[in-house]
Amino acid sequence: MTREPGGTPAGDAIRRVFIEPHFELSAMAETLLVNASRAQLVTDVIRPALKAGTLVLCDRYMHSSLAYQGYGREQPLEAVRAICDAATGGLMPDLTLLIDVSYETSRERLHARGNVDDRMEKMEEAFHRRARAGFLELANSDPRIIVIDGEQDEAQVFEAAMEAIRRAL
Repeated sequence: MTREPGGTPAGDAIRRVFIEPHFELSAMAETLLVNASRAQLVTDVIRPALKAGTLVLCDRYMHSSLAYQGYGREQPLEAVRAICDAATGGLMPDLTLLIDVSYETSRERLHARGNVDDRMEKMEEAFHRRARAGFLELANSDPRIIVIDGEQDEAQVFEAAMEAIRRAL
């Protein structure tokens, strides 16, 4: 199990810069930072694990860049995709689980966890709505992306995720 951005010492350092709210980063700087972290994660963690026959579960990957930096920050999707492809060497997941919740539910849950201070979470509502729409558009065009209704309770979301994983295996 790993996560993005982060998952390696270098990636974790990049993550601190990426989420720090007092840094004003351009959309392209965000894209490059998260993909620098991703490149290191693929090199140090994901490819070696796959080579060893290990199942890899990663919290976020390329679709997040397309949704957040592409749709959300309104960067050209082709440019974001090309950067992601370069960072990953074209490595794509067999399955992506998209836990979909409304903007309102996401805000409620973030406030309940006290997780409202990172730079991305402080982005305006329109950004988050564009990113969600982007995730759903990506899911409509890629059968490897399974959308799970995140408005359900935690046990139902978990069971839906496990069922999707069982089917994929």
